[in-house]
Amino acid sequence: MKQRERLRDDDKRMHQPSCRMNDREYRLLADGATACGMSIAAFLARAGLNAARDLDRTAAEVAGEREIVSELFGLRRHLGQIGNNLNQVATAANSGADVLHATGVLDAVERAARRVDAFTQHYLSNENRSG
Repeated sequence: MKQRERLRDDDKRMHQPSCRMNDREYRLLADGATACGMSIAAFLARAGLNAARDLDRTAAEVAGEREIVSELFGLRRHLGQIGNNLNQVATAANSGADVLHATGVLDAVERAARRVDAFTQHYLSNENRSG
């Protein structure tokens, strides 16, 4: 690995922050550093400083991730509720009972599918604009 040029005294890095990560996070960081031909510490410093220099973009990316995670958890919860209702309809139908709410459950499945599709299209169009 090529040794970097030494910094002048006024630019010398004196602070050594520490952070913890799990094995998966560390491996991802190490792989990124290797791919860039940098040490892990240099890679971490460069990535962190780049993010800190552009806080608007960094905040937007974090907000975007939160929005995505929130929507995915909402979709998961909604689909779970629909799955329970669908199981109840199937149980009732198999026992010969009238299934009065079957149409409502199937409508909910259709609404959920549209919600998943709308979210996916929104996400993909945002990725295409930023990527």
